[in-house]
Amino acid sequence: MIAEDLALLREGIVALLRESDIEVVAQVQDGPSLLRAIAGHSPDLAIVDVRLPPTFSDEGLRAAIEARRRQPSLSVLVLSQYVETAYARELIADNSAGIGYLLKERIGDVRAFLDAVHRVADGGTVLDRQVVTQMLVPHDRSDGLGNLTSREHEVLQLIAEGRSNAAIAEALVVTPGAVEKHITSIFSKLDLPAQQDDHRRVLAVLAYLRITT
Repeated sequence: MIAEDLALLREGIVALLRESDIEVVAQVQDGPSLLRAIAGHSPDLAIVDVRLPPTFSDEGLRAAIEARRRQPSLSVLVLSQYVETAYARELIADNSAGIGYLLKERIGDVRAFLDAVHRVADGGTVLDRQVVTQMLVPHDRSDGLGNLTSREHEVLQLIAEGRSNAAIAEALVVTPGAVEKHITSIFSKLDLPAQQDDHRRVLAVLAYLRITT
């Protein structure tokens, strides 16, 4: 389902999804309608604008967080006009599985947008590159993140974007084995406990957010 107050953009997203054989069960333009639609349709994924009527501040974000509380299995892809790292932090604070935060301009890149939709719907985490870049600005500090090399920062940024090891290797023009070594080093420097790598990938990104929040 889609929550977007701009009719032209909303209809464009609907058309794009339907052309890709993705069923759209509801379209709404404000937070309360979003919650009612989710209760009535139980969708797999909600694509939500951060700023919805009537105040156009953070109604969409608040509704998305409440929707996840009511339906924990719901995946949410939030769209924003601007880079707002505080909103991204709040969205993924409790549970980052099935969460995405993209700038609206990314919708113009159809392949990347549809890839993000599928990854979030499948339980992945997708953060816009510009958001991640601002979150990962180097700081003078003695914690594990400050010990990462510039290459490890690049790898961590790509992890936050939801990239697989193969996709990271392609982006950085290195071997998959080299990527695995960088990720192992990141886990070690951030003192992340041994567990499923998919979960540790998310924890590696969240480690920065906890430090800077």
